[in-house]
Amino acid sequence: MVVETIAFALFALVTVGASLGVVLVEDVWHSALLLGAALLSVAVHYVMLQAEFLAAMQILVYVGGVLVLITFAVMLVRTDVTEPETDAEVTRS
Repeated sequence: MVVETIAFALFALVTVGASLGVVLVEDVWHSALLLGAALLSVAVHYVMLQAEFLAAMQILVYVGGVLVLITFAVMLVRTDVTEPETDAEVTRS
């Protein structure tokens, strides 16, 4: 009983921490990885509730589908990262 409570608290902290990371991290790729961690943690909660089918669907649909979609969107969107000009470079022009 105590082990289950500790495991629940641990995965609850992982879920909340990863969810906060999804919102607060600026890099989209890191945000997608944190979303995967949060969704996998929710799947673990389903297993702890003895709802194995729900856990399997959580992993297949959300972790598998949504994260693959986000990964392809990140890879296919072109972003040209250029460094902003400094004041010294602007005055030389």
